[in-house]
Amino acid sequence: MKTKETDNQIIQRILTGDQSGYRELANRHKDYAFTVAYKIVGTREDAEEVSQDAFMQAFNALPSFNQEAKFTTWFYRIVFNAALMFKRKKNIVAEDISISQAAQQAPADTSDNLKVNEQKKYIQKALNQLSADDVTMITLFYLKEQSLEEIAQIVGISAETAKVKLCRARKRLAEEMKRILGNEVRTLI
Repeated sequence: MKTKETDNQIIQRILTGDQSGYRELANRHKDYAFTVAYKIVGTREDAEEVSQDAFMQAFNALPSFNQEAKFTTWFYRIVFNAALMFKRKKNIVAEDISISQAAQQAPADTSDNLKVNEQKKYIQKALNQLSADDVTMITLFYLKEQSLEEIAQIVGISAETAKVKLCRARKRLAEEMKRILGNEVRTLI
């Protein structure tokens, strides 16, 4: 029975010349890279381009990767920065977040599923009104379950600043939900 290799073990194989490791690393992280990019640039095509660029940057920089650090944190910071640079270059206004893959694969609508879908619809609507920075903080913390320290490394800020930004983003999300739903917001949450 083969045990699952860690990212660092795959990186070691790559650094010793095993080209198959690139594919394994890319397959392992492509969905998340795409999701992070998509939430910043807003279109599927642009997110695919950003993800590919980020993988190329990461693979070219692998020899300088500090293997004491967590690969995902390092890599998602590359994706985050690549997406911001792409957005600046294109000078576009991006939609901030899409429905997660899990939400898209929801089973047939039952009354519970209808309620969940309704909640997701309104949360999505509120998130679309927030800044890319707010959406990034909320997404990394809640949807991707990153710690404050990991978010700080990805975004390039201190953990305390990440905590403050996350708190402010949550408040803005709550305000936007109240604006959209009025008194109904209590029943949604």
